[in-house]
Amino acid sequence: MTSSPVEDRVILSCSVKSSSSVSPRWLSPGSSVTLSCEVEHESAGWSFYWYKAVPDLSHKSGSYSYELLPASSKGTADNSYIIHGQTHTAGYVCRAGRGEPHVYTLYSQPHFVWSGDLHPSASLSVSPDRVQHFTSDSVSLTCEGNSAEWRVGSFLLPDLLSFCSDWGTMNGSTCHVQKIQSSNAVFWCESGSAFSNAVNITGHNDDLILLSPVHPVTEGHSVTLGCKWRTENLLSKEFFYQNDTLIQSESRVEMIIPAVSKSHEGFYKCQSSGKESPQSWLAVKCQ
Repeated sequence: MTSSPVEDRVILSCSVKSSSSVSPRWLSPGSSVTLSCEVEHESAGWSFYWYKAVPDLSHKSGSYSYELLPASSKGTADNSYIIHGQTHTAGYVCRAGRGEPHVYTLYSQPHFVWSGDLHPSASLSVSPDRVQHFTSDSVSLTCEGNSAEWRVGSFLLPDLLSFCSDWGTMNGSTCHVQKIQSSNAVFWCESGSAFSNAVNITGHNDDLILLSPVHPVTEGHSVTLGCKWRTENLLSKEFFYQNDTLIQSESRVEMIIPAVSKSHEGFYKCQSSGKESPQSWLAVKCQ
């Protein structure tokens, strides 16, 4: 006999133990991920079950099938579960059960951990290639890898999951966004078997934005930072800041770091004609 779900709401949360201060949802390759499952009005006797979310591309709006994680087939008494060696973007789900026969809660909503590292089986590129955009800007998100079918997902911070069909137009492997919204969102690609790297894109109503790469920069490579005015023909010299500290004493049109190191990782912003851009995180990865 199939047991019916009870109406206790399940909340899944994830944290990355070795993550940077940017967000606990972003991970460093190989770090451990801790999943936590919370049952509303929780009482004793629950066992917890942990699943990997697998994209179901038959539904463009974004549904998932669930694969039970190892060592979770009989449930865990603890409401947390540690995944070691996580390297790529992934989604997870939990539910709880108790009694004989087991009565289960509903599945939680998918909860994601994100990696910025590119992967050959699934990768996401952004055009224009920058984190910050004006709200009047159009943006293209292109999926590449070992799949003929893709969808583009977005997580609007703090907690809203949506897909290209909700805010853009999917043409082949590219999602075209006519106008970026004023928001802070994470985007990624999904195939039937994989998640791509994730990118952070922000939309701004400001007159000035920072030009910085959307992907992590590899140690030893060069990177160029710049400022962009909403009014294209307004030109002036700029000052650049890392973690609110002025980097150079003289103004310049752009800033080039010829060989990036881990010390260059941090929050950057630019200043021009008395105005400051919003700040964005520049990530640096090992060679």
